[in-house]
Amino acid sequence: MGDCGSCGTGGGPYSEGLELIEFVYNAHGGGVRNMPLPNGGLEAKCKGCGEKFVLATFVGKCPKCGGVHAVSPPRCDDPANIQFAGVGYKLPED
Repeated sequence: MGDCGSCGTGGGPYSEGLELIEFVYNAHGGGVRNMPLPNGGLEAKCKGCGEKFVLATFVGKCPKCGGVHAVSPPRCDDPANIQFAGVGYKLPED
């Protein structure tokens, strides 16, 4: 997916926190957010409640508390790159 910095949605694929979540959610007209991550996803630990889960798509939620997490396509090979939107953040579709 290369450099998405020209998508015009703010931030970029190397942003952090809420800025990254919003960037990935909106990237390519929303076409990236629900795409499956390579290799079945990334093992994650919710940065809100501590629950372990698998981030299976580029934007996903903790099954326990609903905390929103995301990773960008160029950084999706390492769980350390998963970003957290913050406590209480809700996706626009919620």
